[in-house]
Amino acid sequence: MTTPAQGLHPQVLTSLGLAITAGEYPPGSVLRSDELAERFDVSRTVVREVVRVLESMHLVESRRRVGVIVLPTERWNVYDPEVIRWRLAGADRPRQLRSLTVLRSAVEPVAAGLAALHATPEQCRELTEQALGMVATSRGRQLDAYLVHDIAFHRVVLNASGNEMFARLGDVVAEVLSGRTRHQVMFEDPDPAAVTLHVQVAEAVRERDAARAEELTRQIAVGALKELDVLAP
Repeated sequence: MTTPAQGLHPQVLTSLGLAITAGEYPPGSVLRSDELAERFDVSRTVVREVVRVLESMHLVESRRRVGVIVLPTERWNVYDPEVIRWRLAGADRPRQLRSLTVLRSAVEPVAAGLAALHATPEQCRELTEQALGMVATSRGRQLDAYLVHDIAFHRVVLNASGNEMFARLGDVVAEVLSGRTRHQVMFEDPDPAAVTLHVQVAEAVRERDAARAEELTRQIAVGALKELDVLAP
């Protein structure tokens, strides 16, 4: 059972994470434990736990006799899903979405080509099931349901590539897709052409056509970048 005290940790973490990634505490700012404890009305123990998590993300660094120092952006673990979520919630959302979508466009087509070579029969089946789920939820403003299938589809592609580095990007891609929906950086219904492309990717992977799987996934990525031009310039 979660006590009220246990619930304070994520609340303080989210508040500080959002503030740091939004630039409310510029690099070099000093955060003092006693001031944070007073501001959030929590114990110093809670503050220390939160600081440890922020340190693991390289957002801050504790220095003896100084305090907790906010680190520059280039030190941040920008692949951390929580950091991505916080940045997408801030004013820098358009640039962050574009940066992450460009990353996807570089990685996912190659992953899809590899998936066509290495996917297991179970992965092929799941890819087809998720693509059909996307079709079934692509109309009638079912974006939340669509998102579930969309995330699962891309996770399968990355995992089926057989490359553990690509597979670890599953959480990153999930945050990008979730952020587009959460912050309404999408049309009311998904682009029908994009939905069809996902079905075709599943077919190409199942048929072991690596070149086609890669090219179709590249078309998905290009479409995602064009959506950003329209919706998040």
